Amino acid sequence: MNPSANGWIKKLLNEVSETMYSQTEDETYYRNLKRAGFIYGSNIRVVLDIVKPFDLTEEERCKTNLLLTFYFIYNKEKPEEEFTESLIRYYKTISDQKRSFFEDLFSDKKADSLLEKIIHKRIHIDDNIISKSFNYFLINALLFVDVLGYHRFLKEEKDVKSYVTNIESALETIVFSVIENKSEKSEYDNNLIRLFESSIRNKNEDLLTYRDAISFINQPLEKLYVIDLVCMASWTDKVIDNEEQNFLNQLKIDLNVENTVIVKSINDINLFYDEHKHDVAFLSSKNLAQSFYDNSTKVVFKLIKRNSKRLIKELSESKEALYLLTQSTQRNLTDEEQKKIQTQLMDIFKSIPSLAIFMLPGGMLLLPLFIKFIPTLLPSAFDDNRIDDKQ
Repeated sequence: MNPSANGWIKKLLNEVSETMYSQTEDETYYRNLKRAGFIYGSNIRVVLDIVKPFDLTEEERCKTNLLLTFYFIYNKEKPEEEFTESLIRYYKTISDQKRSFFEDLFSDKKADSLLEKIIHKRIHIDDNIISKSFNYFLINALLFVDVLGYHRFLKEEKDVKSYVTNIESALETIVFSVIENKSEKSEYDNNLIRLFESSIRNKNEDLLTYRDAISFINQPLEKLYVIDLVCMASWTDKVIDNEEQNFLNQLKIDLNVENTVIVKSINDINLFYDEHKHDVAFLSSKNLAQSFYDNSTKVVFKLIKRNSKRLIKELSESKEALYLLTQSTQRNLTDEEQKKIQTQLMDIFKSIPSLAIFMLPGGMLLLPLFIKFIPTLLPSAFDDNRIDDKQ
């Protein structure tokens, strides 16, 4: 199952056991979704290990977790409408087609294909490859709002768009209240603010008041989610200062939850960040250029590795491209040679859907990384100057 290729949703649903879903309570599933990193906006693995994926990117794990969570909600409600059709209709319901980033997709008549495009588009709020990379591929922090909205949609379709807008606005107010109350903001806080700002679809000039925001949080999953986001906003160095503790105490009263819920949420985020501090993008305070290079390197290497057989076949049929690639490991190519290899590589990328990333605006900037990695996959006869690490 490859979430970057066509047909992944149908294949994923064929691999999912409905029995596993039926035996899992809502709050149990939510806790597992949190352990997978989805609630924190950093997908470390696939929820409940439902799928044993090969080397997926964080973006692909995010797609998988989002789809699986929608399917979990669907199986709990068991509506008569087919899953794919109901989810598409939900997104159409909450979309303002005059301004929606989905408006160019709804002409697709094939349900599976359309849903794949919607899921992809939903995660990619900004489709420009360069700005995405410079945000260190920060995955949308508010995707669970879509899940809450779908849950509401399956129960009652009336005013579901207003519900989603209000929940998102309420979360924005509550989370920003925590951060703004801090006397000193860390790099973590600034990164988190940027993450939330880039995640919010319905931009409001005026934030809701705290009291209005709290009034929209009523259901058990809504309460767990807002508490986790507040703990995420409070976390800096595993220290909850007096201001933050007072805020959490007030939130506990306002949401009418037990103190154990707050304590568990704090413990959960401490444990998650301790285990995955090197994998969570916005914990990093690297400069933008280094972040762009590091993340792009990982993405390009995975794409090359995943498509290695097809690449070698295509390159072997393009003698000039193969020659120039091997020459690039020994000397700097001339401007004319660089243009030739760019043109020929782009023709090859067009034939391999997973490499469409290179065709996007700015994709040319990733070519040097491609050229860096591809010789390691070629037969040694093509790279006489390669030195094995073991020597």
